Amino acid sequence: MKRSIARGMLVPASLTLILGVISPLQAQASHCSTAGAAGKWAYTYTGTIFSPSGPLPAASVGRFTEDVSGNLTGTQTRSVAGSSGAEDIAGTLSVNRDCTATATISVYVNGQLQRTAVLAVVFDKNMNHARGIFESLVLPNGTNVPVVLTSDNSRIFPKD
Repeated sequence: MKRSIARGMLVPASLTLILGVISPLQAQASHCSTAGAAGKWAYTYTGTIFSPSGPLPAASVGRFTEDVSGNLTGTQTRSVAGSSGAEDIAGTLSVNRDCTATATISVYVNGQLQRTAVLAVVFDKNMNHARGIFESLVLPNGTNVPVVLTSDNSRIFPKD
């Protein structure tokens, strides 16, 4: 009798132990991280730049590669009021557990810094997609340029 009671308690105790170990692992896998954002990405941004002479439409298409530490490099073609140009980008991305992130991106032409942007970003679709909005755009001389620009970012090779 004592043996069957002991066996009867062994199964629930084992299940509790197994579930106690697996549940935190599953919960841990369901949050975002900087390392989880690593990979090759494609993006567009669109919106308006507000210059002293009036609003200017702006758009860009590009790609970047991010490493597990959040460092990124890439290229883009942008158009402002119909004038296009090729640019290089470099920066950092810091991702929070709740899938929000902050990106700081510097834009270069022929190695010369043109501007630096800070974006607020949110990841969705298992970190295969992200949306962003420019919080600031600053020229090398420190001038803050008012903008309303949003980005749409997709992983080039989605992960499951």
